Amino acid sequence: MTSESEFSGKIALVTGAGSGIGAACARWLDARGIGELILIDMDRNGLNGLGLTCKINALGGDISEPSLWKLLERDLPRLDYAVLNAGIASNGDIVDLDIASWRKTMSVNLDGTFLSLRTALRVMKRQNSGSVVITASVSGLKAAVGTSAYSASKAATIQLAKVAAAEAAQYGVRVNAIAPGGVDTGIWDRAEWFAPLVQQHGGRDEALAAMAKDATPIGRFARADEVAAQIGFLLSDAAATITGTCLVSDGGVSL
Repeated sequence: MTSESEFSGKIALVTGAGSGIGAACARWLDARGIGELILIDMDRNGLNGLGLTCKINALGGDISEPSLWKLLERDLPRLDYAVLNAGIASNGDIVDLDIASWRKTMSVNLDGTFLSLRTALRVMKRQNSGSVVITASVSGLKAAVGTSAYSASKAATIQLAKVAAAEAAQYGVRVNAIAPGGVDTGIWDRAEWFAPLVQQHGGRDEALAAMAKDATPIGRFARADEVAAQIGFLLSDAAATITGTCLVSDGGVSL
């Protein structure tokens, strides 16, 4: 079990914190007494609506923009935890995928993760301590039709976490990844094909349940707060000897 007191007064970075898993991670850390949260998302309104009680440094910005990280690294005296969660979804068969779409996915999911990871590690190296979790995906482990750019970017982030763990161990920093499967977040609502499914099944929850029944051995998708708790475990001292791993939290999809 994680000790709630271990997060008290500490500083954590969460990217993609405006909604979904990132927002759930911010709330999980806030509930455990985190001293300060540095929250980054393109949706600044989402960051402002989280209802947190701790000190907040909310930054609206694109994680793939190097200048964002240059400024943050300069102004950040300490960083105890980092949840590198921001990313975008994409789809399309390889034969139909244009290079602009491919580059956009790679820019956010891979370049942005690299830049945020580099910043976190540079700060943590100065203090000889820290814990990082990168949000990957089961798509980085299991091939699925129409997910080439997204899957390639997430497979790369898993390997990036492993390399970072090997490099950072010497200065007391752990780096892990998590690979969720389907998670009940707002990402479904932004997909054009989801609205007809909701209408077909008579509601959003019913549509997600139908999808999960077909796609996941355990028969349901994860909640964002469940994934946040798993990320919290990897951040915590309860996982003190775990580094360079990818926790697969996919309900059995990859079996």
